[in-house]
Amino acid sequence: MATTIELTRFKVAADKTEALLAARPAMLADFRADRDGFLDARLVALPHGEWLDVVEWRSAEDFALSRAKGANLPGIAAFFAAIDELVSTEEGAPAGPYL
Repeated sequence: MATTIELTRFKVAADKTEALLAARPAMLADFRADRDGFLDARLVALPHGEWLDVVEWRSAEDFALSRAKGANLPGIAAFFAAIDELVSTEEGAPAGPYL
């Protein structure tokens, strides 16, 4: 079974950046506790208030089940609340062992 990589790009207002970063540890803890197949995540700061969340899932099915749950736990909801605009979301498979 191949892993799936989720790429979510979003915007956060400058005055919400601190809230976003403060909510991140609880969001990750909620994902580890509640999302089967969640493997890891990296948050990347981009220019102009944009962010990229790179999340690794055990499978595309696990990612789909996670999406269906939405912001069902407080840590996840707090992180999502700091996001002003969803720019894009994509998923794909790693191209090889060098990623």
